[in-house]
Amino acid sequence: MSQTVFVLEDDADIARLIQHHLEAAGFQTRMYPAPGTLIADADRQPPALFLLDIMVPGGDGLDLCRRLRNHSSLSTIPIIFVTARASENDRVLGLELGADDYVTKPFAPRELLARVKAVLRRFERPAQPVAVAFDGVEIDAGAMQLKVRGELTTTTATEFRLLDYLARHPGRVFSRDHLLDAVWGDARFVTPRSVDVYVRRIREKIETDPENPRYLKTVRGAGYRFEIPKAVERAAS
Repeated sequence: MSQTVFVLEDDADIARLIQHHLEAAGFQTRMYPAPGTLIADADRQPPALFLLDIMVPGGDGLDLCRRLRNHSSLSTIPIIFVTARASENDRVLGLELGADDYVTKPFAPRELLARVKAVLRRFERPAQPVAVAFDGVEIDAGAMQLKVRGELTTTTATEFRLLDYLARHPGRVFSRDHLLDAVWGDARFVTPRSVDVYVRRIREKIETDPENPRYLKTVRGAGYRFEIPKAVERAAS
């Protein structure tokens, strides 16, 4: 069954371009010129991914991203912004709101397709999943679930992959560039600052005091290190 992508784009020419190339690549699409019924429709038929413009009539793609990330049944679906707002601050804001990628206009259709596929790959479950548990934190790669003190905690696919990678290599220091290669793969458009954004989001979810992290620590001038006190690692059932 082909995967469905919901596209929020008010420019008719760009919408047709995106629709043509996604469908030529085997995706189904649902196109929206305004936020309108997008969330209600997604509730009935959840898509594989959302492509959201930011500046659209009758709404705001950033606000829609917030609503999706706070929606119980849609919060883990990947989101890519496709927008003319190209500043670094706009990109960081989009990532902080929970987007998995940020594509600026004008874009090459092949690049957009590559980035859609890259984000969807991050959502795939590993062939040999491992679960890591420590201090009330459970990272279950098989189910792609994070539990903190017994409560299921929502993460995006990218957040989970970064957390899972760090937790499976406790004690090692990884540079931002290394993490980009390990988690984002060939997505060279992602900047080292993007890693910092995701680290901050992960800390907010697993640390009691995110400003003074116990687990996910910064190594000044080098990168990040994950520390697990008395870690227990087991094959996921």
